Amino acid sequence: MPIMAREQGSIEATDGRVPGRRGRATRQRLLECTAELIGSTPWRSIKVIDIARKAGTSPATFYQYFENVEQAILVLAEELMEGAGALAELVEGDWSEERSWETARRVVEGFMGYWETNRAVFRVVELATEEGDLRFRGLRVRALNAVTVTLARVIASTGERSPAGADPMAVAATIISMLAHVAAHRYGYEFWGIRTTSMIDSQARTLHWAVTGRSIPPEAAADQDESLRPRTGAVLGGGAAQARTASARRKPPA
Repeated sequence: MPIMAREQGSIEATDGRVPGRRGRATRQRLLECTAELIGSTPWRSIKVIDIARKAGTSPATFYQYFENVEQAILVLAEELMEGAGALAELVEGDWSEERSWETARRVVEGFMGYWETNRAVFRVVELATEEGDLRFRGLRVRALNAVTVTLARVIASTGERSPAGADPMAVAATIISMLAHVAAHRYGYEFWGIRTTSMIDSQARTLHWAVTGRSIPPEAAADQDESLRPRTGAVLGGGAAQARTASARRKPPA
């Protein structure tokens, strides 16, 4: 999982000192190893020694930069907001009649990619939020707030009432909640035979309608496949199975 480095001077060690280039690299490595571990291990089971060992250093070095595992995960969660800024830029794209469908698809695809890149961190944030941890709940809200506010501004700027509702912020919050939920559960949907490409198309249509009040261009409409019926059972080789296979391949042989 890529972690973006902060500007020099904005990082402090636990004793208040500002680390040099080598120290920042060590801290970055510890964050990267934390991200890798939470992608394959229940986060409350991760110990400082696990992170230190994976990073090729000692627990004492870890404690120079973080008070505990939870603080390291909080730092990863804070960095979610950097990617959210890029999503807000996509939302501010061209919503003219000629380009709106393309913009809607870019927003949905960008959101799906953003969530996938940060899936492990988002999983911890969601779990901690459900447990009532206000720190993680606040970070989740902040990570998605910029995108929500930007979308509300775009909806309001059309000068017309959105067919999805009178309050642009309520419409935006509903759309962003939809995108977050689908992105979080995409492999579950695939397991039941719902293709991710179909989910992207459906979400983009909903977003496009909510922002513009228009249907998508006829030439952009996907052909309807009469063979796609509602599924009532799992699909062999679905997204969940593929994810498990990929995870197994990454594990070193015993």
